Amino acid sequence: MKKSSAISRVGAIAVVVLLAGCSNMTDTQQRTLSGAAIGTGVGAAAGAATGGCVTCGAAIGAAAGAGAGYIYDRSKKNN
Repeated sequence: MKKSSAISRVGAIAVVVLLAGCSNMTDTQQRTLSGAAIGTGVGAAAGAATGGCVTCGAAIGAAAGAGAGYIYDRSKKNN
């Protein structure tokens, strides 16, 4: 088996396990996690596009996204 094929399979299994673990989350937890995931992607892309630290961009994006997801959840519940 090729190394990349084994890594792909491990990655696919990890995604399935993580998604299964999210099935009992509250709306607040789901929205905060979704915000963090989106923020991580955007931050990593921004870090790569600007030639900066991709890891730093991902970490900052995750924190900002989690905060935005939480604020979005609070605003939805207050309406």
